[in-house]
Amino acid sequence: MNSKKFALALLALIVVIGAIVGIYYYQEQNSRELTLYGNVDVRSVNLGFRVAGKLASLHVDEGDAITVGQALGRLDDAPFINALNQAKAARDVARANLAKAKAGYRSEEIAQVRSEVAQKESAFRFADSFLKRQQGLWQSKTISANDLENARTGRNQAQAAYQAAKDKLRQFETGYRLEEIAAAKAQLIQADAAVAQAELNLKDTQLTAPSAGMILTRAIEPGTMLAAGNTVFTLSLTNPVWIRAYIDEPNLNQAIAGREILIDTDGRKDQPYHGKIGFVSPTAEFTPKNVETPDLRTDLVYRLRIIVLDPDESLKQGMPVTLRFADANLTEASLPATNLTKTSK
Repeated sequence: MNSKKFALALLALIVVIGAIVGIYYYQEQNSRELTLYGNVDVRSVNLGFRVAGKLASLHVDEGDAITVGQALGRLDDAPFINALNQAKAARDVARANLAKAKAGYRSEEIAQVRSEVAQKESAFRFADSFLKRQQGLWQSKTISANDLENARTGRNQAQAAYQAAKDKLRQFETGYRLEEIAAAKAQLIQADAAVAQAELNLKDTQLTAPSAGMILTRAIEPGTMLAAGNTVFTLSLTNPVWIRAYIDEPNLNQAIAGREILIDTDGRKDQPYHGKIGFVSPTAEFTPKNVETPDLRTDLVYRLRIIVLDPDESLKQGMPVTLRFADANLTEASLPATNLTKTSK
């Protein structure tokens, strides 16, 4: 009898111990902190001149920290200054032509044309009178037919010259046509555009930093003849600094845009950087080769972009980092799922 009680007691003890172990294991599994692995993604920019020319000087070198708008280098600007002066001269000519077209002809020019009209009129009247006299002599058989024809030709030429002078006077008194004024306006607009382009080209001989960062590469040296767009410097941007990481689908509900992330590096494990999830890819992809966790090597994962809120010069391109959720004590049930976009495998 005692042996039966002992066996029952032992069995009950085993059940209790198993239940305790099971509960502990379950809690341990649920309380395990989700850890992700990623790499620093710092954007870089290739800087160059928008115009071609001879490189005159460079003001910075590799490793220099630069600020927005800082002068980095310049081209020989002599050809561009000459081109600007030429464009300004052409614009002055176009502006003068437009003013002339709007103002019309000067009074002195009109008076001169009136004198020409009076002169041509006198010549025509004389030629017409001479023709009439020749016609009377022809009827009396005093002159030949050739003399009469010469007189008629002279009269016609004088009449044509008189009519041309009157037309010219009418043109001078009326002024330039509307089409001529419109053409002069168009030429001035074209000249203004040429000046603006020449000024822009001259400005583009100065290379300035579009944003703060650090010079990674100095590709060429002064004296080099450059084509437009040739890379002179490679600039590593200070901001933004991102972390590229991946998460598997079972844990996808924890990747919420805006959720805070702690970022650990090998150099400062006890002083994590701070970040937040800025982007969760809606499309699954195969695990990239640089993901180092064994459990993810053959799974489909989703790409995350974590924005680093407090970056410094210690974060380098491609640096491996470890990611932890700052609010890891939250349970899955407490995490909203409405912000997630899942894609079925």
